[in-house]
Amino acid sequence: MLVSSRKTVVTDQKFDSDESNSRFSNHVFVRLVAMGRTFKKVDFKYTVFDACYLRNCRFDSCDFTGCRFVSTQLPGAKFSGCKFDYATFEKTLIDARVLDTECPGHENLKMRFARSLRTNFQQLGDAGAVNKAMRVELTATEIHLKKAWQSNESYYRSHHPGALSRTLAFLQWLKFKALDFIWGNGENLFRLVRFVLILLLLMAFGDVAVDGDPSRVQNYVASFIRSFEIFFGTLMPDDYGKSYLALITCVRLVIVGFFLAIIIKKLGRR
Repeated sequence: MLVSSRKTVVTDQKFDSDESNSRFSNHVFVRLVAMGRTFKKVDFKYTVFDACYLRNCRFDSCDFTGCRFVSTQLPGAKFSGCKFDYATFEKTLIDARVLDTECPGHENLKMRFARSLRTNFQQLGDAGAVNKAMRVELTATEIHLKKAWQSNESYYRSHHPGALSRTLAFLQWLKFKALDFIWGNGENLFRLVRFVLILLLLMAFGDVAVDGDPSRVQNYVASFIRSFEIFFGTLMPDDYGKSYLALITCVRLVIVGFFLAIIIKKLGRR
C-alpha cells in the first residue's frame, strides 16, 4: 500500500536571513535563492535542490543525508562538518574541495559520494575535479574491498558472512590491486609504462638465463633491446617457440587496449 511521502514543495523562494538549528528535511526546493547566508546545524535530510542558486553561502554542521542536487549552482559555497551520506549530484556547480573535508566516514559511502561527484564533474567538463574525485573514489574502493574480507566490523561481517563470501571478497580485492598495479585502474599512464618495462626486463633476464652468459652485463643490454623488438612485433626470432611469441602478442594487444582506454578517457574529460 502506497502512502504520501509528504514532501513539501517550495518554489521560487529566497532565504533573506541566516538559519540556525532549522529543519527543512523532506523538502523539494525549486529555484531556491540564497546569497551570502550562513546555515548552521540545519537539517536538510532527503531534500531535493532543483535549479537552486546558493552563492557564497556557508554551511556549518548541516545534514544533507539522502539529498539530491540537480542543476544547482553553489559558487563560493563553503562546507564545514556537514553530513553527505547517500547524497547525489547532477549538473551541479560545486567546489571540488568538498572532497577534502566533507566525505562520509564509512568507505562504502565515501566511495559512492566521490563517484557521484565524479559523474557530476564529468557533466560539467571539469577535468581537474574529475581526476580528484576519481583518486578519492579509488582510495575508498581499495579500503572498502580490503575490509570486506579482512575487517571484523559488524557491517562487513553481516554483508560477507562465512569463509566463501570472504574468499570471494578477497579475490575481488586482489583483482583491484592487480589492475591498480598494472595501470592504476585506468587512471595512471605511468604505471602502464612501468609494467611494460617490467615485462621487458623479465623477458631479457629469461633470454640471458636460457641462451646467454649471466656473468656479462652486455648480454643483458642486448637481450633487453631484443626483448623490446620482440614485444612490439618487429622481430620474430626462429629460436623462440611459437606459443611464447603468441603469448607476447596477446599481452601486447591487451596493453595497447589499456593505453588507448587511458588516452580516450583523458581526452574525453576535456
